[in-house]
Amino acid sequence: MLVLRYLYVLALVLWLGGMVLAGAVVAPATFGVLGGWNPAEGRVLAGQVFGEVLRRAHLGAYAMAGVMLVALTLQRLLGPRPLDYGIRVSLIGLMLALMLASGVLVSPRVTSMQHEVGGPIAALPDADPRRLAFNRLHGLSNALLSAVALGGFVLLVWEARE
Repeated sequence: MLVLRYLYVLALVLWLGGMVLAGAVVAPATFGVLGGWNPAEGRVLAGQVFGEVLRRAHLGAYAMAGVMLVALTLQRLLGPRPLDYGIRVSLIGLMLALMLASGVLVSPRVTSMQHEVGGPIAALPDADPRRLAFNRLHGLSNALLSAVALGGFVLLVWEARE
């Protein structure tokens, strides 16, 4: 049972840590370095690089969610039922659904818009419908991923209390 709990916590830490690292370290560093190198082309390249980082982070999150769900369920079946099992599984399911929405619905649309524009979105006029749509999608992506991170922190605090 202890192995399953550690596996659950490890998957949670990898999921949450990966998200925090990508958002707080990789994105600013990528945009800062490439944008400083060449303000117009560097920003486009940074978007492409971070888009790939985000795509891989989504795949990792899906896998970690699966590991967490399997580990919790096995704990429930093989030994004493984890405290508030249903709430935890529901929260993980919600986090996974939000990650899927971000990775399957939002991110591909952002990438498509970037390819369609063929240059920096910031170079478009402020009132351009493509720029407005891009900004809305970017905001939605940030909101979805922030909600997932919040859920991850809730689960982490929950684990720390036990």
